[in-house]
Amino acid sequence: MTTPISIFGKTVGNGSPCYIIAEAGSNHNGDLNTALRLIDAAADAKADAVKFQTFEANRLYPKSAGKSDYLKDETPIFDIIQSMEMPTEWLPCLRDHAHDRGLAFISSPFHEEAVALLDQFVDAFKIASYELTHDPLLREVAARDKPLVLSTGASTLDEVKRAVDVLRDAGRKQLVLLQCTASYPTPPEAANVSALITLREATGMPTGLSDHTRDPVVAPAAAVALGACVIEKHFTLSNRLPGPDHAFAIEPNELVRLVKRVRATEAVLGDGKKQVQAVEGELRDFARRSLITTRDIQAGQPFSRGNVDVLRRGKLAEGLAPSELERVLGSRAARDLPAETSLKEADLALGE
Repeated sequence: MTTPISIFGKTVGNGSPCYIIAEAGSNHNGDLNTALRLIDAAADAKADAVKFQTFEANRLYPKSAGKSDYLKDETPIFDIIQSMEMPTEWLPCLRDHAHDRGLAFISSPFHEEAVALLDQFVDAFKIASYELTHDPLLREVAARDKPLVLSTGASTLDEVKRAVDVLRDAGRKQLVLLQCTASYPTPPEAANVSALITLREATGMPTGLSDHTRDPVVAPAAAVALGACVIEKHFTLSNRLPGPDHAFAIEPNELVRLVKRVRATEAVLGDGKKQVQAVEGELRDFARRSLITTRDIQAGQPFSRGNVDVLRRGKLAEGLAPSELERVLGSRAARDLPAETSLKEADLALGE
């Protein structure tokens, strides 16, 4: 058993419903109204939290970093990142709106100074995959009294375990690890959802999935089936909006589908206890087999396979179990028995 954590009044971990983080990221496109609409979409979909990103271009890349091949954009990455920055003045407004809509407010800091700023507003911190080796940032976040979610994309197990050690040594106990493939979008065959089990077994931490596949339900449902306690998914108001993260993100109607599928998957998984379900009761009584007479039998007549069979009893009374057949065949009828009678113990004249 792993140690659960709590975010904005909801338990995250063993036995609790999977915690769904709607990742708005930078899909606000620099417009506060869009950011607020993203919060509304997350709440309408019944997610548990909404997450944004807090970064500054000059703390991410040098201006000479060049172009990103995967974006297929001739614009230098520094300029792209700069255009995606979220004004920090929005933070109180976004937090308040998220809370008013019943959502936890989470953000990812990308430099140490952002941690102190966010600590005033967020219900939890999220560390992005590429910051997993950023020890100064890890220690700064670990020093705060907030739950922490850590993505593990583009990382080896040894790197993850080292990051966990850094966080633990700095005092961070409330931690969730997310299996993640840092490819946007992620091909389904590269999602490696089963790695969340490896992470859980290797660290003893609760685990989940930060999913970048384009399909809104397949990988999240698989993760829940494997014991994920957190699902994070990028979403946008429209895939047609400009910006690097819109094309692979899911749209609001797909976020609704994701939440419903996660909850449906949880429902079909059940509690794992092998027991008779309430919905099985009627057919269990109707179709379970009993020892039933197939012919009229007179008192004192021996029971045989010619006058007793193992049949589903339907609406007849419950009779002796099929396991009693050999014993019954060694006895005689204690009274006259009509055909199609469920045999009872009192119907046997044993020892005669």
